[in-house]
Amino acid sequence: MTAPLVTPARLSSRGLAATTAAFVIWGLFPIYLHPLYEVSAIQVVAHRVTWSCLFILTWLVARGELGRLTATVTSPALLGRLTVTALLVSCNWLVYVWSVTHEHIVDTSLGYYINPLMNVVLGVFVLKERLNRAQWVAVALASAAVLYLAILAGRPPWIALTLAVSFSLYGLLRKVISVDALPGLATETLVLLPLALAYLVWCQASGTGALTNSGPAIAALLVGSGLVTAVPLFLFAYGARALPYSTVGVLQYIAPSLQLVCGVYLFHESFGATRAAGFALIWLALLIYAADGLWRTRRAWRTAPG
Repeated sequence: MTAPLVTPARLSSRGLAATTAAFVIWGLFPIYLHPLYEVSAIQVVAHRVTWSCLFILTWLVARGELGRLTATVTSPALLGRLTVTALLVSCNWLVYVWSVTHEHIVDTSLGYYINPLMNVVLGVFVLKERLNRAQWVAVALASAAVLYLAILAGRPPWIALTLAVSFSLYGLLRKVISVDALPGLATETLVLLPLALAYLVWCQASGTGALTNSGPAIAALLVGSGLVTAVPLFLFAYGARALPYSTVGVLQYIAPSLQLVCGVYLFHESFGATRAAGFALIWLALLIYAADGLWRTRRAWRTAPG
């Protein structure tokens, strides 16, 4: 999901508020998910798919925009591509939910710090884009940080890499698929809905369904997961259209920063000096990347005619 470049005159305060709110919700999402640690990640994701699908369809009906969804699902080419993106986003959700409920929130924050730089790598190898010197330095620093953290842990940082790769591929495909955010998301959840419902019915039949067996608080969180999935996506889709792409790029670091704070200070995950050194390399890479993007955007504004 990307936003077009706009001039400073079109910088919208509502757009800024909406985009900031979206990233804050995503950043604080571990607080919402943490009480669901006794529910399997697959069941949480199944509820997330089901209730977000219901919410989005209700929203489309209320706005009289159901025709936009019909046009999408009746196009075999679009439906096939959105099936792939649905599988990618469900993989991302599954790993994220499992990580949060198994005390790996710091690892999820690392994944979303890496994500912008993973987008750059995909741009080079898939879209054949060319990087400037600053971007190459940022990618090299991030690669060194991942290697350092892998050596430190004695294994690859699979959670962070899975989240970064799955979401980067998702974003790349959604960038090249000619469908708006809302009907696209509705189609993705509709594709996943039969599997989600079948699994939830099986859970209920086998007596492991959390919706009826884990108390009203857990049931409310599971139903509400649809709202907390759909609402920030609505806010992001609205806000990103009203802001310069460089502004959105800087704001996106709100989410992993809040996730890191949640993991370290609220849920007391380990974050010693040696691990912090690896994150410091990532932060330096992101600083170089963001500063280069802002500088180039401002230079483009100065040289634009009129």
